[in-house]
Amino acid sequence: MRPMQRLWFLLFALALGIAQAAELKAVNVARGLANPWAVAFLPDGRYLVTERAGRLRLVERDGRVGEPIAGLPAVDAGGQCGLLDVVLDPAYAQNGWVYWSYAEAGEGGNSTAVARGKLQGTRMVEVQKIFTQVPKVSSQQHCGSRLVFARDGRLFVTLGDRFSRKDDAQKLDNHLGKIVRIEADGQVPADNPFVGTPGAKPEIWSLGHRNVQGAALHPVTGELWASEHGPQGGDELNRVLPGRNYGWPLLTFGRNYGTGTRIGEEGPKPGFEQPLKVWVPVSVAPSGMAFLSSDRYAGWKGSVFLGTLRGESLLRLELDGERVSGEERLLTRLSERIRDVRQGPDGWLYVLTDSADGRLLRLQP
Repeated sequence: MRPMQRLWFLLFALALGIAQAAELKAVNVARGLANPWAVAFLPDGRYLVTERAGRLRLVERDGRVGEPIAGLPAVDAGGQCGLLDVVLDPAYAQNGWVYWSYAEAGEGGNSTAVARGKLQGTRMVEVQKIFTQVPKVSSQQHCGSRLVFARDGRLFVTLGDRFSRKDDAQKLDNHLGKIVRIEADGQVPADNPFVGTPGAKPEIWSLGHRNVQGAALHPVTGELWASEHGPQGGDELNRVLPGRNYGWPLLTFGRNYGTGTRIGEEGPKPGFEQPLKVWVPVSVAPSGMAFLSSDRYAGWKGSVFLGTLRGESLLRLELDGERVSGEERLLTRLSERIRDVRQGPDGWLYVLTDSADGRLLRLQP
């Protein structure tokens, strides 16, 4: 292609992308969901949607929202905690396992737990709790949590620092402010980075996190990427590698609420990972994350999408390898908190809006 032809092609692609963003249509799939947190896609075209108050809903293909599915363990709902993520086992067609994370009450307060079960009609059967965050804390904040299956079938679980226990994010004797990696049945993989480290919880994959509410596998490398809430500013996008320390609260671009004073250093600093992107000075509050691998949207394949709560928009980040090369804010006219974003089996993007009358939307140009 000649230089002038290449220039015209790039200008055309840019114009097409701008027009697509302007004309992006949010189609109602379902509404009347009470603060929905996550959506999973069943093979028959129906949807599973969690509501933070503790209800798991089955949404029909025509958008009808069913009664809560029975059989789930008790959920300690309040504040930022409750019924959180839901995902299907990659081998769901063979084994039927559905996984979800939730706040579990117990001695000392509550903590984030993970359970699995099999959907039988409108009930979960064969329910098993496979993981519980240690310790339990008297808090209704920073429960996390996203669930992501790796290509090898292991399960990543993102866990918050519970707000009042931020210093524990740097300690290996607990699960606060960590991302853990477990087998599909809850066992500890033998190759986890801290297996055999004296005093360390063997489930730990990475440490130094604040409150990770977005996570997804990179479609090319298969590595885990995650977005987490900073305090006042300092939201981060990270590439999460085994055994690495992501700094909180020793390294952060965020500031103390109210005073605006520094919490830790900004880095870089040896022994700590720097974020791929940081949002300062104003937080967007990222929640929900998906890589686009389909060809449904012209020029967007390979982008990573993040829902935002405070930002009330869907962020599209352009990537140049592992470098974020551009940012675009979508769905700003909705003026709604975007809790989750997923690519469906049909290649379209789906988002959940976080409100008392929450909606499941399909995005079409």
